[in-house]
Amino acid sequence: MYHFFVDQDAIHSDYITISGDDVNHIKNVLRMKPGETLVVSPRNEGDDKDYYGSIRSIEEEEVIVSIDWTEETRELPCKVYLFQGLPKSDKLEWIIQKAVELGVYEIIPVSMRRSIVKLDEKKAKGKVLRWQGISESAAKQSKRSIIPQVKEVMTFRESLAYLKDQGITTLWMPYENARGMEATREAFEGLKKNPSKVAIMIGPEGGFDPEEVEAALKEGFLTLSLGKRILRTETAGMMMLSLITYELED
Repeated sequence: MYHFFVDQDAIHSDYITISGDDVNHIKNVLRMKPGETLVVSPRNEGDDKDYYGSIRSIEEEEVIVSIDWTEETRELPCKVYLFQGLPKSDKLEWIIQKAVELGVYEIIPVSMRRSIVKLDEKKAKGKVLRWQGISESAAKQSKRSIIPQVKEVMTFRESLAYLKDQGITTLWMPYENARGMEATREAFEGLKKNPSKVAIMIGPEGGFDPEEVEAALKEGFLTLSLGKRILRTETAGMMMLSLITYELED
């Protein structure tokens, strides 16, 4: 079933209005007809429901969908903020796609001291538009109830300030020098008791600079081991998201 996202004010008591580029996609790409079914979710956060319905009419600039039934959101009970150290090449595109499939709430690219890639402001803004498009495509494919936001690139210090502004108090940093898995197990057990918000800080290919680790520890980050093997930057965040899903979903 095809999945679309709309602003909250497009959702009415018994029908939904789809407008913008999706109208052309429905009419001319998918060639859908009145009576065919689809699912619609509020863009970003709405009322925590997915709306299942059938096309009532297809107009020049809008598609009207009758609401047949609703289901509870498919989102994780915990909002996961992935602070991803900028990787080289197009790895971040892959990370965004897979993180969205695995339930991430928001992705914050972070330019760290050992990041190989350095983006100027103009290039970074163009990248964010592309990254957000990848997030939306992945959200539709995986039947997410929201489109996770990809923020503009931040410095490490800016990222620490940002997580404070978001009120995130569960702060995890997978770190190769963390000892043993016991702390990791305890952290995930604790998340079950308070599944609200969690920040995951992932280093780039070169890892964290010692000063970054020190600054993160001062902010309350807990360093966690992910086992005896060293994971690539594109693997570590996916493992963390997978473990969170395992712990929290029924």
